[in-house]
Amino acid sequence: MFISKLKLINFRNYSSLDIELHNKLNIFIGNNAQGKTNILESIYLTGFGKSFRTSKDKELIKANKNMAYVKVEGEKRHGEVSIELRLWDGKKKEIKTNGLSLTKLSELLGNIYIVIFSPEDLKLIKGGPAERRRFIDREISHVNRKYYYDIMSYNKVLLQRNNLLKNIVYNKKLLKTIDIWDNKLVEFGMKVIFKRIEFINRLNALSRLIHRKITDGRENLEVKYLSNIEVNSKSIYEEAFKDFRTKLEKRLETDIKRGYTTVGPHKDDLGIYIDDKDIRIFGSQGQQRTAALSLKLSEIEIIKGEVGEYPILLLDDVMSELDINRQNFLINSLRNVQTFITITEIPQLMAPLVKEGNIFEISGGRIIAKDGNFN
Repeated sequence: MFISKLKLINFRNYSSLDIELHNKLNIFIGNNAQGKTNILESIYLTGFGKSFRTSKDKELIKANKNMAYVKVEGEKRHGEVSIELRLWDGKKKEIKTNGLSLTKLSELLGNIYIVIFSPEDLKLIKGGPAERRRFIDREISHVNRKYYYDIMSYNKVLLQRNNLLKNIVYNKKLLKTIDIWDNKLVEFGMKVIFKRIEFINRLNALSRLIHRKITDGRENLEVKYLSNIEVNSKSIYEEAFKDFRTKLEKRLETDIKRGYTTVGPHKDDLGIYIDDKDIRIFGSQGQQRTAALSLKLSEIEIIKGEVGEYPILLLDDVMSELDINRQNFLINSLRNVQTFITITEIPQLMAPLVKEGNIFEISGGRIIAKDGNFN
């Protein structure tokens, strides 16, 4: 799939932007803080309904304005697609796909497939478990609305259970209702865990192959789902369900004292290893960046395998974070994928990528030059 047009009104530092896009490569070049990343953010918004930089829609609206507008038009395997979003200061965002208004954010998922790689993605390796859980949940939800429903339902039940735990301290009679929430928590939690395991198994297989290519076979990458529930891809559902339920019962007293639930998929993590060593502890910065690149390129192939077409790739200022060998591998991986790159200067090794593409020079929220010929 690819997008052919992008229109912005009062988005971040753009008063107005209306551009046609190349179906392979689009480079946005300019100094820092000129609005390059804002363009990628607007495209990401049309795929996920939210920013990868902030949880507040208000921050996406240009200063002294009360509404921002974003629209993309493009093509998928099954026909044309258009996505429109209106962001309001103090009101719920409005979303349309092909002119039809959506009532739920989940209805937007799967209309445009997007993978983003930015320096922030190094947090996937170096950050805490929450970063890695968000990565897993975002990627699965992007191609599986059922999972999005299950993880949202799990989080709602978790919130209710945690509120109950806090109130039990003051009203012991409420303890009688804990089973209701435990059953629901386990019901949705097991769906989340098993789908995560399925995803991580695919991610592990693909990223291992990609990582070996990047390192010329010198390193073996392994990705594991680390659950606090006794479960793996071969587990019988009923056994895992029972283990989850039993652990909730055993930790109930602890949970009441702490005021929150201490067991479940909201406490799980992703283990990332090179040659059986935890990369977060023993990996060099170069190894961590290579692992992050391997995982991101794996996402592209997973989406292709799931939906039958390649996603759009957003590369936000990552070239400067990678050495020449990794840059070269990344560039050679882009031939089948529409790619948007933000950069301060174009490396020489990019020249052979394609014969044509679009290069937009950005300054102060405006396109001040455009070169349709990549050579």
